[in-house]
Amino acid sequence: MSNEKNKSGLTQQEAAAELEWLAEEIARHDEAYYREDAPVISDAEYDALRQRNEMLEAEFPDLVRADSPSKRVGAAPSEKFGKVRHAVPMLSLGNAFADEDVAEFVGRIRRFLKLGDDEPVAITAEPKIDGLSINLRYENGKLVQAATRGDGQEGENVTRNCETIGDIPRMVKAEDFPAVLEVRGEIFMSHKDFAELNERQSQAGAKVFANPRNAAAGSLRQLDPAITASRPLRFFAYAWGQVERLPADTQMGVIEAFGRWGFPINPLMTVCNGVDDLLAHYHAIEEQRATLGYDIDGVVYKVNRLDLQERLGFVSRSPRWAIAHKFAAEKATTILEGIDIQVGRTGALTPVARLKPVTVGGVVVSNATLHNEDEIARKDIRIGDTVIVQRAGDVIPQVLGHVPDKRPADAVPYEFPRLCPACGSHAVREVNEKTGKADAVRRCTGGLICPAQRVERLKHFVSRNAFDIEGMGDKVIQEFYEDGLIQSPQDIFTLAARNERSLKKLKDREGWGETSAKNLFAAIDERRNVSLDRFIFALGIRHVGETTARVLARAYGTAEAFLDAMQAAQDDASEAYQELTNIDGIGNVVADAVAEFFAEPHNLAVVRELADQHLDIQPMEAVATDSPVAGMTVVFTGALERMTRDEAKAMAERLGAKVAGSVSKKTDLVVAGPGAGSKLKKATELGVEVISEDDWFTRVGG
Repeated sequence: MSNEKNKSGLTQQEAAAELEWLAEEIARHDEAYYREDAPVISDAEYDALRQRNEMLEAEFPDLVRADSPSKRVGAAPSEKFGKVRHAVPMLSLGNAFADEDVAEFVGRIRRFLKLGDDEPVAITAEPKIDGLSINLRYENGKLVQAATRGDGQEGENVTRNCETIGDIPRMVKAEDFPAVLEVRGEIFMSHKDFAELNERQSQAGAKVFANPRNAAAGSLRQLDPAITASRPLRFFAYAWGQVERLPADTQMGVIEAFGRWGFPINPLMTVCNGVDDLLAHYHAIEEQRATLGYDIDGVVYKVNRLDLQERLGFVSRSPRWAIAHKFAAEKATTILEGIDIQVGRTGALTPVARLKPVTVGGVVVSNATLHNEDEIARKDIRIGDTVIVQRAGDVIPQVLGHVPDKRPADAVPYEFPRLCPACGSHAVREVNEKTGKADAVRRCTGGLICPAQRVERLKHFVSRNAFDIEGMGDKVIQEFYEDGLIQSPQDIFTLAARNERSLKKLKDREGWGETSAKNLFAAIDERRNVSLDRFIFALGIRHVGETTARVLARAYGTAEAFLDAMQAAQDDASEAYQELTNIDGIGNVVADAVAEFFAEPHNLAVVRELADQHLDIQPMEAVATDSPVAGMTVVFTGALERMTRDEAKAMAERLGAKVAGSVSKKTDLVVAGPGAGSKLKKATELGVEVISEDDWFTRVGG
């Protein structure tokens, strides 16, 4: 990787190290917030980590990780509520932070659709409400179900609570209302109502909320609907999920129909033509921000024509046809009181600035990442310094540098530790064999003997997008690990049996009881049936995040096929290794990481024992099962004339096909355009069916 500094001031090595830390740090806070209900940082600081990650990914697109937080949506639904599987996934939006980002967004749309400079692209613009996303399902005009976003695939059933919100119609009698319609929008609380609620809470000696968003989320997620009914919640409709038929062929037209049917819609939503119009409306809303009476953190842009939205499709966790333009950063100065070193589950040592709390844009910031030791040295940041803190995108906390004339006389350069603070093992900077340069991140060499890594791997195993075991969050894993109850993943599934034989029962431990112990054992048993993608993700293989785990699960189908293939792929000259790298989205870096993981006898023994003795691992659901190409492996080659390569890939995956980067004997279909070369030749040699781009559209029904 290059050592040349980019506009962020980071080299590629530094950016790669920070992206790795961000992936681990965000996962750690997901556990604390979503599973333990005990966040260790504010909501704004959590959002800040995600937006810092997205900013670096935009600047360093080649460094986007397989386990990137930008590929994850929301959080797993709580067991306190029933789960609702979304008929259409609830995805999140990409972010823009500067005018140039908006211009690039529009430019990407034009390039993807192959539009000329003179062809108009109408785009809607509306305030981005800072609240809680909700999906409202209506059947024959009646509200039958309401669900939170959850993890984008599954949400919490909060129907009874939503029925108490005055802004949400319980029955729609309009003649043109579809028989089935899912209305999506944001539940929020106004500034006035928030202040009055906190005053009542304070007088009653009850919990005082930090901000209107927290108050809205906490109010909606009450087990007692009467409490929700007593809270002043509001609603704006801005999108839809499953629908029998839409009332219009544009985004604006559908939203106007929502208003006609009795749903509150934002009066500031408008249709713009071109980048200048979008930016003018953005700045107009920004000027009104303080007087709106409710929190917004940006403006959302969406391509207006629905047929163009369909063509543009999605990338990872967000649509190509929409983006959120966030408001500008704010800055403040404070004292750097200390530098803490955190050890991640891969052994990475990450420095975190411990700050004297300071309010930046209305949010209290008390810590921020310092990236790595090179970044500390480059900025010459020392303990005791007065530092400049910025929250980019309105919420990101980061240390920009120090104020030289306020440096204490006794401040000394910071010496990064050479020993792991968790286990005392040497911490080294690995040398990249290809470049001969040291990695920016320093790692503990303790491996499985390092408690920080071992316990973090267990926390990852039970995390929300892995096994998602209710009641077994960070605190419980830490407690059970320290007391010797759980040292490896298998121990989780033998816990109940060992508890029966033990003289000291779980129910008798401090903080536990018969009911909580019984509930934990039941939650563990419930997760013995797990999908293959969750199982792969839970293993904590380096570079294998949720998206890559899904790709692998779809490619191999069953746990047995996956494990056999991974064992065979340990030889990088093997056919199994070549098949692995042939999977679209799996490069040599990921393939090597997976092969190395399964080459370790201890890892293989753990995985085999889990699969053979403790779990029922289910194949991952296909994206589609009723299309003519569902389950097929497809290769696109040559110049496509009716669609871009990205559009072709998105279409194939939406129809349940697997897209490969090269032709092999496992390829089912090759779609060849003009100029097809070696891939077409190989397909002919192997007897693989080859069709034209027009034939492709005919086969999939247009």
